[in-house]
Amino acid sequence: MASKQDTPKVVKADLISEMANISGLSKVDAENALNSFCKAVEKFLKGGKEVRLIGFGSFYISKRAATVARNPRTGQEVKVPETLVPKFKAGKQLKNSVAKK
Repeated sequence: MASKQDTPKVVKADLISEMANISGLSKVDAENALNSFCKAVEKFLKGGKEVRLIGFGSFYISKRAATVARNPRTGQEVKVPETLVPKFKAGKQLKNSVAKK
């Protein structure tokens, strides 16, 4: 398996182009659709809601516990507060699709 560093990257412009090709939308409309999707997911997560796309996956918020870290330069301990982090869990259909390559 290739390392994460060796994996080819898809940037937003690539995703927009592919969405336009698949849907028949213009690139402008595909970009608007992608931006709207991202804003909607962000809004729901900020509101404490989970976003489930059956077969594709779920976006949700997880609590990262407070911890104590160490500054590598000085060795001084730094308290890292509890924080909320967004996460994604792939759905069964997506997992199976990727596994079949």
